[in-house]
This record gives sequence, C-alpha cells and structure tokens, in this order.
Amino acid sequence: MSSTPLAQAVQSTFAPGGPLAQAAEGFVARDGQTQLAQAVARTIGQGGVLVAEAATGVGKTFAYLVPALLSGERVLVSTATKTLQDQLFGRDLPRLARALGVPARMALLKGRSSYLCLHRLEFAGESSDLRMTGARHALSKIERWSKTTRTGDLAELPGLDERSPVIPLVTSTRENCLGADCPKFRGCHVNVARREAMAADVVVINHHLFFADLAIRESGMAELLPTVRVAIFDEAHQLNETGIQFLGQQLATGQLLDFARDVLGAGLQQARGLCDWTQLASGVEMAARDLRMAVGQVRGASRLRWTAEAPDGVEAVAWQASLARLHTALTDAAAALDTVSELAPDFVRLHERARLLAGRTQRFAAPCDVALVRWADVSQSLRLVESPLDIADTVRTRLLAAPEGEGPARAWVFVSATLGDDARLSWFTQPCGLQDAEVLRIGSPFDYARQAALYVPAHIARPADPAHSGDVARLAGDAAARLGGRTMVLTTTLRALRSIGDALAERFPVSSGIEVLVQGALPKRVLMDRFRAGSAGGQRGCVLVASASFWEGVDMPGDALQLVIIDKLPFPPPGDPLVEARCRRIESEGRSAFADYSVPEAAVALKQGAGRLIRRETDTGLLVICDTRLTQMGYGRRLLAALPPMRRITNPAEFDAALAALRDAPVGEQGNWASNRPPAHVQ
Repeated sequence: MSSTPLAQAVQSTFAPGGPLAQAAEGFVARDGQTQLAQAVARTIGQGGVLVAEAATGVGKTFAYLVPALLSGERVLVSTATKTLQDQLFGRDLPRLARALGVPARMALLKGRSSYLCLHRLEFAGESSDLRMTGARHALSKIERWSKTTRTGDLAELPGLDERSPVIPLVTSTRENCLGADCPKFRGCHVNVARREAMAADVVVINHHLFFADLAIRESGMAELLPTVRVAIFDEAHQLNETGIQFLGQQLATGQLLDFARDVLGAGLQQARGLCDWTQLASGVEMAARDLRMAVGQVRGASRLRWTAEAPDGVEAVAWQASLARLHTALTDAAAALDTVSELAPDFVRLHERARLLAGRTQRFAAPCDVALVRWADVSQSLRLVESPLDIADTVRTRLLAAPEGEGPARAWVFVSATLGDDARLSWFTQPCGLQDAEVLRIGSPFDYARQAALYVPAHIARPADPAHSGDVARLAGDAAARLGGRTMVLTTTLRALRSIGDALAERFPVSSGIEVLVQGALPKRVLMDRFRAGSAGGQRGCVLVASASFWEGVDMPGDALQLVIIDKLPFPPPGDPLVEARCRRIESEGRSAFADYSVPEAAVALKQGAGRLIRRETDTGLLVICDTRLTQMGYGRRLLAALPPMRRITNPAEFDAALAALRDAPVGEQGNWASNRPPAHVQ
C-alpha cells in the first residue's frame, strides 16, 4: 500500500470509525471500495490513466470523490446523464465535503439546452408551436419561474416534461445563440454557469458536454480543461457511443425546420417587408420535407445503410435532387439574411446557420470518407449521420497526448460497473484508445448466491420463432400475477416491446390491481416514479416493459422490483450500419467479429440488464433470461460467466417455489435467501 499523505488520508477516511462512518448513517467499510479509492489516490498522485470496473455495491462514487476532494487538486467529474450530474452536485459532493471538512468550491455545468435563454424567452410567445396541448400553460410557468431562478437550470422547474415542445423555444443552441451580441448577454445563465465553473475547485459535467466541446470548442470546456489536473469519468461505459455522436457530422430535418421557423420569426419581427420571409422559410421547410419523403415509408424507427450516393433503398437520382433543392433553399436564405445582417445580431447568426447547413448538405451529397461510416436514422423525421467507428484516435491525440503544464502529470480515471468481460476490459479500452492504461476489476460485495437466482426456462420458444414474444409475455404475466407486480421485462427490440406490452396490458386490465407500464407511454422519470409508488404501503402492483435506456441507470432497491425478465440475449443488431462497419474492420484484421465484437457487446449489455435486480445488500430477487442459447450454445458459457454468481434454477417447479418465497416474505423483509447483514450505505 502506498504511504503517501493522500493514501493515508484516504485509508483513514474509509476506516471503521472514520469520517464517513461518523457522517453517513449506515455506512459500512468495504474492502473493494477502499481498494478503488486507493487506486484513484495513486493515479492522482503520480498521474496517468486508471480504468476501473467496480461492480454494483462497491460504492464507486465515494471511492473516487474522497481522494479527489482530499487531493486539493482542481477536479473535473463527468457522468453520463444530467440526472446523475444533479445527484453528484446536489447530494454526494456537499455531503462528502462536510464529512471531510474540505472547503471546496463546486460548480455544475451543463449544455446550453439545459438553461433558460432570456432572449429567446421574449419571442417564445409568438411561436406557432404553442398550439400544442399544454404548451402555453408550460410557457407561462417558465415565465413566472424565470423571475426568481438564479441558475436558469430547467431541471429546477418541477413538473416540466423533458419532452415539452416549449423547451426548444426558450433555450438556445450553438447555432442560434447570439453570443456577445445578445442583448441579454450580461445576465445569460449559460455564461454565469461557465464563469462559476472557471472559479470552482470541482466541476461536474456530463459526457455529452465534454465531447461537444472536443468537437466544436464552444461549450466553455476549452478554457476549463487545461486548468484541471484530475479528470474522472463515471459511467464510462457510455463514453464511446456518446463520443462518436459529436465527433462526426449530422444533418436533421428537425434542425432545418427549426431554422426555417427562426428565419420566419426574426424576419417578420425585425425586418418585415425587406424580404419575402414567408417564401424563404417555406422553401427550406418544403425542401426538408421532400428530403424526408425521398426516403419513403419506413415502419417504426430504422437505421439505413448508406451506399455510394444514397441510403439503402432510396433512388439515387431522386435523393441527389432532393439534396440539391435543399442546398438551393439554404443558399437563397443565406443570401437574403446577408442583406439585413446589419439590422440585428439575430440575422448575423441566422446567416451563419444557413451557411453551415448548406455546407453539411453538400457534404452528404458527396461520397463518404473511407475512415468514416454514414447512415440515415429514419422515423417520422430524418437524421443523416457520419461518424468515426470509435473515439480511440481522439482520446490518444487530443486528450492523452495533450501538452502537460508544470507539476505532476494529469490524472485520468475511468470507472463504471460494466466495462468488459475479459481481464483487460478490452470492450472498453480498445475503442477508447486506452489499451496502455492501468486496469482494475473489483467484484461486488453482494452475496448473490443467497440474494438472487437465475432461471433460463427451457420451454420458451427459440428467439427466432414468432411465438417467442408470446411465450415471454405469458411467463411474465404468470409470474407478475404471483408476485402482485414487482416485475420488469427488458426487451432487445421495440417490436418485442410492443408485442409483450400489448399482451400484458390485455392480461391485466385496469380492474386487475396490476398496472402495466410500457416505455414510451410516459417520460422515463414518470414511469420510474409510478413503478416505485406501486410498492408503497404494500400495494405491489406494477409491471414495467422497457427497452434501450432502461437496461441501465435504473435503481429500484427493496421490494419494488424483485423479478427481472430479459427476452433475448442482447447481441448488437446485425443490420445496423455502425455495427456492420465495425465488424468489417475486425474481419479485415483477421479476427472474428462475432467473438471479438458481438459476444463482448452482449456480455456487457447482459451485465447491465442483470444489474437492475440487486441494488442493496438486503435485496432479493429472480433473473429470468428467456433465451435457450445461453445454455445450449458454446458462447453461452462466456455470457454466463459475465453475470453475477447467482444460484441457478433449472426447472419450472423450482421457479414456482422461488416466486412463492418472494411473494410470502413480508414487505421490507428478505425471506430465506438474504444474508442477515445490516443494510449498508452504497455510493
């Protein structure tokens, strides 16, 4: 063990009777948490890169925050979502700083779309979007709140739906922000947040903001990052997929329609009669809609591969003609805006947006660079995307190779509960360019053999069988009826989500006492709150059917959730253009795309989904994976090894007995699986 002052301070902080034990009710010292904290302290002290996988229950948040605060260094903490940012800034950091007696200045920095734009608020009332249900009421609520808020962070406003059509009207984007020319620049909430971040000792951001800055050098991070000695990335498993969103190019019909709306609004308000603003805006809007129509009807959301000149299935001549019409409409708008640019800063920014969008249109009309992959995201709208296959080059050349200042080398810490299924955590380190990093893996302190059981039902139809989703729905319905709810079904496709959700909704009508919640019907936060409320007061009455984002970031400890059902092994979708491009690259290197890409992807996703079940040392529950390939195929052993070491259930009789044990356990008690250890504080 290192004997540096920081290492000694960390050791005493986590020791029984130390500051954490005194300040955090229910805190229990864990070897794994202390081990991780010491590794972070060592990395901070000597510089370099640490990649750490800390399983659920280790308490990774305190393990990296304690050495960061005690180090006295300037620290940047990045996490996956704005919700986690708020938790770190509003709860964890202040709590720890008080416990440690560290007078650190802290700041929260989000992307500009999280903050109220005072300038755009002035014009929001004139938007046609306010005709949408509840929009005008939401705007009135924002207007009242705007007079009292100090930060302008929309997360402070209770009851504001994150999907509200009002939010784009009262927030800015990089494209429409007027910068120093804005009449409200002095009181701008975005600039206030950036100034506070520059003055802080610990700054909490999110991955989207970090990579947006790497791509466009505009978010305020350009000045902040060089002044930081310690950078910590929590939920690091999301870094690669988040990064490629910002390191490529995108052109969306939503962007184009927003631009057309802003041209019309600014033109009619500030330069009426000087140009035919209605015709110019209409030209861009019609060209955007024509581009979407050129793709044709697509059922649901879909990613289309991109051939030499057009997305798959799209007639190349018609596609190129649509792009040409869009380019003409944008250049016409740019020319008109140039003639009135001296009248108001809005027109200068709109002119820049027109030229930017026209340039992107030209880019997507030209062939794709061989080092990139291009595709079209199609739903009711259309988004054209061109991106690198991973972030490795960016990390190596723009982060790790950045020139160091005087003093110790910069410390980079990447931590998550799931980063791979091999000793080197290659699933994470390779696409992130971190193969030379120190790697640390820490297992969970949970007693999975006593707290949880895994069941792979043999009677379920094979995943490719059309009857599969029906079998999953019947099993889930029978089990949920036995438990009185407390069930989450995680699906690998939206088609299965709809099929299983519909079947369960038919099985449990409103009068049944069990409520079926389906992803997409309500915002994620509302669904989670309703699911938790279903177990309040002993009324255990919810079944949640979800996909995508619900495989991770869902924390429902206790009796609220005791059965997690996964419909299929979560292999990456074979028709996805990004997946195909990555597989082609692996095959070109003489490796197996299935063994080196598909199986590790499935292993990490499976670990994420399984991680929803046991969240505390007193939780108990059942994991059901309705895919017989897990026990019948050779690669199944590798996937099973990636799961927590739960005891195995092998037949329906054992499964029924396990359900009965959960059903009959009094609410708040653990039945006959759980250990008798007291609940511990996990952060």
